Amino acid sequence: MQLIALLPMKAHSERVPNKNIRKFAGKPLYHHVAAVLESSPMIDQIIINTDSKTIAEDAVRQFSKAVIHSRPPELCGDFVSMNRIIKWDIAHTAGNHFLQTHSTNPLLTRETLEQAIEEYFHHLPTYDSLFSVTAYQGRFYRSDGSPVNHNPDELIRTQDLPVLFKENSNIFIFSRKSFAMAGDKRIGKKPFLFEMNKLEAVDIDDADDWRLAEAVFGLRKD
Repeated sequence: MQLIALLPMKAHSERVPNKNIRKFAGKPLYHHVAAVLESSPMIDQIIINTDSKTIAEDAVRQFSKAVIHSRPPELCGDFVSMNRIIKWDIAHTAGNHFLQTHSTNPLLTRETLEQAIEEYFHHLPTYDSLFSVTAYQGRFYRSDGSPVNHNPDELIRTQDLPVLFKENSNIFIFSRKSFAMAGDKRIGKKPFLFEMNKLEAVDIDDADDWRLAEAVFGLRKD
């Protein structure tokens, strides 16, 4: 089935300057995930919604599947919800199924991407969407010191604690219908949680994430 990838990018980055086009392992950061999308026959098109002329011009030169959506002024800035950008993108393109990822996921592999796509279509219509998660087993606390998933009076082994899942921002797959029915949200009302390896799922948000991703990339390359 036709699947359109959404790869939104803005020019400004608050914590890592010029993050999207900064060189990571010799290439602009966004090239890594864009190359994975480009290489997969399961992806028909890569929509890049951006306010950056530099990114737009580079993307169409480097990736044959790239289609540029120039970000309208009302969607520019650091505090615009990603769901608003997605809503604009799917309103300005054909297709019924979408996969959204980020330029900040340089360790995502084609194998994992395609596995997630297969899981999404396999589980329709029992689940209406899919998003990637990483699993954690540990003792979690709220800011007031109260426990989240354990009883401090019963110090059981961490591997016996309930598993908690963290949304890791690598993969979101949904349909036009599920997006609308969820109130214009990429995670639908009945999402499938797709578990990823912690190291592959590193999402670059700040300078420490960048260093971690570079270290993992180097180890994987070796």
